[in-house]
Parts: sequence; structure tokens; C-alpha cells
Amino acid sequence: MNPQAKLIFTSSLILGTTITISSNHWITAWAGLEINTLAILPLIAKSHHPRAIEAATKYFLTQATASALLLFSAMMNAWYTGQWDITQLTHPTACLILTSALAMKLGLAPFHFWFPEVLQGSPLTTALLLSTLMKFPPMTLLFMTSPSLNPTLLTYMAILSTALGGWMGLNQTQIRKILAFSSISHLGWMAIIVSYHPKLTLLNFYLYSLITATVFLTLNTIKTSKLSTLMTTWTKTPALSTMLLLTLLSLAGLPPFTGFLPKWLIIQELTKQSMAPAATMISLLSLLSLFFYLRLAYCATITLPPHTTNHIKQWHISKPTPSAIAILTTTSTMLLPISPLILTTV
Repeated sequence: MNPQAKLIFTSSLILGTTITISSNHWITAWAGLEINTLAILPLIAKSHHPRAIEAATKYFLTQATASALLLFSAMMNAWYTGQWDITQLTHPTACLILTSALAMKLGLAPFHFWFPEVLQGSPLTTALLLSTLMKFPPMTLLFMTSPSLNPTLLTYMAILSTALGGWMGLNQTQIRKILAFSSISHLGWMAIIVSYHPKLTLLNFYLYSLITATVFLTLNTIKTSKLSTLMTTWTKTPALSTMLLLTLLSLAGLPPFTGFLPKWLIIQELTKQSMAPAATMISLLSLLSLFFYLRLAYCATITLPPHTTNHIKQWHISKPTPSAIAILTTTSTMLLPISPLILTTV
């Protein structure tokens, strides 16, 4: 892609995100979301492969539907209450439609159907943007409207997301699809707590984005998108593959890694809210996704070629690991000891 075009699309993404997260009016928030959608489409379709074009089309249709629903809920609320302020969403039907619109924007079950297909058709760097930056504006709107939304509905959607994200990721061989179902599962953890402790949702989102960025950038460095090729990459960058193992365990939410912190805090808060059964259910369902993280970790570090696959043994890369990946890997595995400091910001 032309560097000037890439610069325009990237700056448009930043602009759209900034407009949405800093707006109080529904129309400006909607305009920011539209700028974001239009800016990411060329980045999804830049390879001109039929699968990339299909992914861009699916993304456009679902995001356009979600934006229309969001605008419809805002207009309905304004019609009945005279308020265009995001935090003044009070009409019950408008709240219900907004929940559906934001779930479709984020890829929360039962509106998750588009996300794995779009991620599979996108390059790894664009898939990273779709998993992290593109979810920030709708997550901000969810945070701002959380007092108005129905907590029971969000709890059911959250448990369904964690269940589907775990089950559907079990038999996947494409790494981008596995990470898409991982994202759906993590969204369940964010949605279940948003009505009770919205700041925990944002903390979970920030840490999830940090760890996912590390995984995607590592995979982009070793040029891997399938489990079969991941099995042979340990010869290219042994140190990076070892750190990928730790990052995946952190993404699974195992102690003593960073990813355990949000899960621990969410379970604690749910128990305080007398929601121990929901906390137990979502914890047990996250074991499903633990299986495919362990599978990824096993393929990344423990399997020895050429016994398990027909791929040729790959050459060792002599270039040093990029400093950004080194910093991200360190933070995505070692932040748990400073959790008291992180908790002062929540």
C-alpha cells in the first residue's frame, strides 16, 4: 500500500477514535465510529485477495448495521426524553437497542458471527487493530452508558460469549481465528462486570489489548498464521518463542502473570455483588479457552520438527528482537507484583 494512503488511513483511525471517546453528544460519537469503520476497510482489503475483500465486505455490513442501530437508539431516547447526552440514556427500549448495537460493534455473543471471519481475512497487523484499537470507542460508550443498561441481559450475554469463545476455538487450526474466539471470550469477562464496576472493565480491556498486541506482533515477526507452521518456528527465534509461551499463558489468565489480575478482581467483585454462581460459571467456561492457549503454547515451544509436520526446518534469524516486542512481552507477563499500584488507579 502507498505510504501516503496508509498515513491517511492511520490518522483517520486515530481521529475517529479520539472523536468518539471525547464526545458527550450521540451524533459526534456516531460520526467518530463511522470515520473509524471507513478508515479500517482499505487496511483489511489491501491484499486484494478474495478472502480479504470478503472480510472487508462482512465488516462493513455489520458495522453499518450496528451504527444504524446506535443512531436509532439515540434518536429514540432524544424523542422521548429530549436528551442527546450520552450519559442521559434513560428510555428502556433505547437501552436495549444500544446494548445490541454495542454488542455487534464489539463482537459480543450472540452478535459475534462476523469477527472470526473478518480477522481470518485480514493481515496480522490489521487483525491487531481490529482486536484492540477498533474496540476502544464502543467500549468507551459501554462504559459511559453502563448505569442505564440491563445488568441481567449483560450477564447472560457475557456467559454466552465466554462459552462460545471457548467452545468454538477448540478445533481451530488458524491462529487468527483462535485469537478471534479468545477475544470473544475476554469480552464476556468485560461485559459481566460493566454494570457493577465499570473501571474494572476498562482495566481488563487495557491489559487484554497489551497482551494481544504482544501475541500479534510476535506472530508477525516470525511470519506465522497457522498451527502447522508455528510448530517449526522455534528454530527461527528460540527466545521469542519462549516468551510467546509465557504471553499465551498470561492471556489465558494464569497466575503469576499479568492476565490473572483482571480475572481475579472481576471474580472478587462478582462475589461482593452476591453473584457467586455467575462467577463460578464464567471461571469454569474460561477453562475451555485455556485448552487452546495451551495448545498454541505447546505448538510454539515444545513440538520438535520434522517429526510432527512436513514443513522444512527454518533458518535461525540473526536479527535482534524489536525493542517494542521486548517491552510489551515484559509488561504482559510481569505486572502482577505491582497490582496494588494498578489498583490505586481503579
